[in-house]
Amino acid sequence: MTILSVNQLTKSFRSNTVVDNVTFHLPKGKCIALIGPNGAGKTTTLRMITNLIKPTSGYVQFSTKEKGEDPRSFIGYLPQHPSFYSWMTGLEFLIFAGRLTNLGKNEAKERALELLRDVDIYQAKNRRIGQYSGGMKQRLGIAQALIHRPDLLILDEPVSALDPIGRRDVLNLMEKLKEKMTIIFSTHILSDADEVSDELLLLHQGKLVESGSLDMLRKKYQTAMIELQFEENAQLYLDRLKDLENVSHCSISRNTLHVSVTSIEKAREEILSLAVKEKWPLTSYAINRTSLEDLFMKVVNGDAMDHFVSKGNY
Repeated sequence: MTILSVNQLTKSFRSNTVVDNVTFHLPKGKCIALIGPNGAGKTTTLRMITNLIKPTSGYVQFSTKEKGEDPRSFIGYLPQHPSFYSWMTGLEFLIFAGRLTNLGKNEAKERALELLRDVDIYQAKNRRIGQYSGGMKQRLGIAQALIHRPDLLILDEPVSALDPIGRRDVLNLMEKLKEKMTIIFSTHILSDADEVSDELLLLHQGKLVESGSLDMLRKKYQTAMIELQFEENAQLYLDRLKDLENVSHCSISRNTLHVSVTSIEKAREEILSLAVKEKWPLTSYAINRTSLEDLFMKVVNGDAMDHFVSKGNY
C-alpha cells in the first residue's frame, strides 16, 4: 500500500531549479533513505512534502487525505537544524509540543512520558534542554515529531551533526521506530542509509536518478570482482591470474589483487584450484559486494542517468 505519492514535483528559485520533476511513491511500513550530495535538493523535497514550502509545479498526495489538504496531522517532522527552548526541561517541551497539536493537558503529559521512555531519555526528563548532549537533543526532536502519533515520520539529516556516540544512539532509535511506522529520512552519509533503510531514492542535481530496494540496486550495479591478499608481494601472482579463462582484468591496490571476472562461480573454482595446487600464501579471499558508495558513484557518474533518459523518465 502506498502512503504518499510525489508527482512531478519541481521547485525553482528565480532561474535556479533545485528540484526537477521528481516523482516517487512511499510504501507503507518502509524506511526510505533520500540520499544525494549536498545541494542535490533533499531538504527542499522534504520541505515540500511537509507543506513548509510550495512547489513551483507538481503536487504531493497523501493516501488518507484529499489533494491540497493540510498534511500536518498526518506527518511528524524533524528539520535538519531543530530549535529548542533551552530553559525548558525535556518533559515541559514535549507537553508544550503536544498541546500545540491539540492534545489535552493530561493526554499530552502521558504521551510525553511515554515517548521519553521510548527514545531513552526518561531519566533526563526534568533536566533543562540546554544541558542535553547533541544525541539527546535529536532524540527529543524525534519524540516531538511523534507526539501526535503520525503515520509518516520525516527526518532531515538526523545524524549529520552528531558525534559517533550520538549518531549511534539515533540510528539505533530509527531501527526501532521503523518497525512501527513509515520513515523517510535524508542523508549524505551513505553508510547510515545502508544500515537502516529498506529502499533508496537517489537525488543528483535536483533529479531523481535511481530508486528501489537495496538488494535490487546492488544486483543492478553489481561488479563481478574477487579480491585476494597475500603474505608476500601480490605482484608475483598477477600474471598467473591474467591467464585464467574467466578473468577479464586484474589490478593491485595496497597489496590486494582486484580480479574482475566474467563469471563469479567459474572464476572462483579456477582461482581456488590454482591457489591450492601452487600453495599460494593467501591471507584473504573475498567476493566483492557492491557497497552503497560504489553504487552511488556509478549513478552520479552517469550510469543510471543514461538509463533513465533512455527510458523517458525525465
